[in-house]
Amino acid sequence: MDIKISDDAFKWFHDEMEVSPGETVRFFVRYGGSGLQPGFSLGITKDQPNEAAAEVEKDDVLYFIEQNDLWYFDGHDLTVSVNDDLQELDYSYE
Repeated sequence: MDIKISDDAFKWFHDEMEVSPGETVRFFVRYGGSGLQPGFSLGITKDQPNEAAAEVEKDDVLYFIEQNDLWYFDGHDLTVSVNDDLQELDYSYE
């Protein structure tokens, strides 16, 4: 599985989450909301990888998904962009 993050999403992480070089950001599965799997959605947090199954690095920031959250993606890649109207992250699965 791959993680793809658009340039505007990288900027969003820097501006909204104050992500700095050397930090790590985790995409994790949470109960509730709507997403790829019914009743679950993605959350984001600054966290250290334990058993990263997918990762991408830009500007010395590591973005990752843990092995135990792979079931959610069901073989899909994650693409992260920004919804221009809402100025919030937007997830798509390929």
